[in-house]
This record gives sequence, structure tokens and C-alpha cells, in this order.
Amino acid sequence: MNRVVLSVSRGIARVTGAALGPYQTAVIRVGFSATWLLFLLRELPHRSELYGPDSPWTHGLAEQLIADNGAFTALMWSDSGAWFEIVYALAVLSSVLLLLGWRTRTMSVLFMVGVLSLQNRSVFMGDGGDNVLHLMSIYLVLTRCGRVWSLDARRERRGAEARARGERVPDRVGPVLWSVFGFALLTVTLAGGMDGDWFVPALLWAVWVAQGVGWVVGRAAEGSQPRILLDVVANVVHNGALFVIMAEACLIYATAGWYKIQGSRWQDGTAVYYPLHLDYFSPWPALSDALAGNGIMVMLITYGTVVVQVAFPFTLFNRRVKNVLLAAMMTEHAVIAVTLGLPFFSLAMIAADAVFLPTPFLRRLGDGASRARERLLGRLPAGFPGVGGSAGGGRSGAERAATVPGPRDASGEEPHGDGGGHGGDPEGTHVGFKA
Repeated sequence: MNRVVLSVSRGIARVTGAALGPYQTAVIRVGFSATWLLFLLRELPHRSELYGPDSPWTHGLAEQLIADNGAFTALMWSDSGAWFEIVYALAVLSSVLLLLGWRTRTMSVLFMVGVLSLQNRSVFMGDGGDNVLHLMSIYLVLTRCGRVWSLDARRERRGAEARARGERVPDRVGPVLWSVFGFALLTVTLAGGMDGDWFVPALLWAVWVAQGVGWVVGRAAEGSQPRILLDVVANVVHNGALFVIMAEACLIYATAGWYKIQGSRWQDGTAVYYPLHLDYFSPWPALSDALAGNGIMVMLITYGTVVVQVAFPFTLFNRRVKNVLLAAMMTEHAVIAVTLGLPFFSLAMIAADAVFLPTPFLRRLGDGASRARERLLGRLPAGFPGVGGSAGGGRSGAERAATVPGPRDASGEEPHGDGGGHGGDPEGTHVGFKA
């Protein structure tokens, strides 16, 4: 009995005392924001036909559908072309800033608003990848996804160094952003723009209030009870959202695999043959013909797809098998991107898969990127922006190791730099996913 109580208490302490998986949440932040950004840029010439005034799914038809399902979209606030261009531009901008990790809490909210606004405006323009992106944009709002690999993490590190020297580090941008978005949220609410389903408006107001509370509590002394309580709440919400992201990915693969098993073409090993002969899914006809012409290859891919998708959720209990199947699934999606011409669907699924990547691999990946950046900056002439440490990129590996950013507060953006300033290695206490 004592062992059970001890295990439960350790589990509670782990969930409440740390934001787990800082590298995993960072990589899915980068993955989904990059996927959405690339899609928006790719469809820039066709944006009006997809989501704007020239869409075959007209503003009136969208209004009728949204009146029934209550979906949130800012594009229903006006049918003008100028408003559409503003929303599209803000979607692109929020994707870039979330990718870079600048004010990640605020940018994750704007990212979600951009995704929901465009996708809910023209619901018949998407595919499976859009559905995944739709869900993950909501989950990202609840995570502390800017703890590493972000401009927020760099700002927190610099703030911690300055405070260690006794300097005051004011944050003027955070309160301004909070005030502007609070005013915008209040205006839209009073104007009736939030009269649909209650969930998104409630989430927007909850995040806005949490940021304000975080700013107030962040002014208290380090280690004070309000700050500890707020950090515990933020950790619980983050870890809950991370669990939901993992469960969502497992559910996608499990349902896809079990539904495939029920299909006769999957049972006889020929299912992959048919999409390879559809013009819509044949960007490289010669490659498609070569694959479809090899019966053994078609059979292996068909059965292999089913086995991997059905088995993956059960392999999470064995790290080695899980990592092998994870590599197989990512490879499969990369092949789908090329052979079937579905790059954004594949990128979205690879980003979802990335939540299961092992922490040591992600840390090595980050270290490799840092070394590549240093080599690139070393080849640039002196005085070039970013050279000489002006952008925080010219530090040695030892200096980086000594100044890894610490935990952030619940709001994600507080006046003294998005965090509590502990300055410890996230991996020292945030054990994440060692598998």
C-alpha cells in the first residue's frame, strides 16, 4: 500500500512540478506553424478562390452553415475583400512569429484564430491534414511551447543574466500586447462577433485573463505562494494538453488502421494500387506507374501500412520498437508527400508524430542546428547583423549550457521576461520523454 501511495505522490509531483516534454512541444510548435505558413504561402495566388470573396463557397453559404454549427471564423465579421486580406496577412504573420517563438502564448492564440478563421470559412477545401492542424492549433494554446528553441527562451536567458547582475529588466511589449488584444476581444464580443459556439470565445477570454493574472503575480517575490500556485496550474494545463496531443495522434493511427482492416482491398493487399492510378494523386506519373507495376511492392506497402498504424499505440510501452515504427511512419508520410502529391498533409502528420521523438535525439538536433548557425555566422564579415553576439548567436557551447532558460509563468509573458528566472536546464527537472 505504501508503494502505491508513494508512486501516486511521485506522479502528482511530476505532473504539477514541471512542464514535461519541453523539446517535444517546441518541435510540434515549429512543425505545425511551418506547415501552415508554407500552405498559406503556396496558396497565396489562389487565396481569394479558396477562402475569400471569389470562393465558390460564397459568404452567404458559409453564413448559413456557420449559423447551424456555430463554428468560429473572423471572416464572417465582414464580407469585404480588404478584411479578408487583413485576416490572411495576420495568419501568415502569426505563423512566422510562432515559428520563431516570439511571445508564444499570444502568437499561439493568433495562430489558432487564423487557422479556425480560414478553415471554417471554407470547410470543403481541406483534407485530413487540415483536420489535424485544426485540432492541434487549439491544443498548442494550452501548452508552454516556447521554453526552448524560441526567441522567448533567449529573452528569458538574457533577462536572468541581467537580473543576476542586479539590473532591472522591464517588459514593455507584453503589457501593450495584452491591452491591445483585450480591447479587440472586448470590441468583437460587444459587436456580436462571438455569438456562435461558446468554446473559442471562452478560451480566448480565459487566456487573456490568465496573462493578466500572470503579469500581476509575476511581480511578486520569487518563491511566493501565488507564483508557485500559478506555476502548478500552468504545468497541469500544459501536461494535460500534451497528453491530449499524444492521445489524438494514437487515436488517428488506431482508427485509420482498424478501418483499413475492414476493407477488402486492404485485406487482399491491393489497396495502394488504386490511388496511384488517380490523376489527382499522380504528380509523378512515371514514379506512380513504377510502384503500381510491382505487385510485391504494392502488397508490402499495403500490409505494412496497416501493421504500423494498428501497432503503433501499443509500442509506446517499448521505446526501441516505438522509435522504429515512428521512423517508419515518418518515412511513409514523406513518401506520400512525393508520390501522391500531398505535402501539407504529410507535414502535418509528421509534426504530430514528432511529439513522440526521444528527448536525446531532439537535443542533438538542436545542438547540431546551433553549431551550423555558428559556422554560418563565422563565415560572415564582422559587423554583419548577428555576428559578434549581437543576436545571441555567437556564444560558445559552454556558455549556452550555462545559461539555459528556466521555467516560464502561467501567462507565458510576464514583464520580466516570460519566466521565473530559475535559469536551470529544462532537462534537469523537466524529464520529458526520455524514451
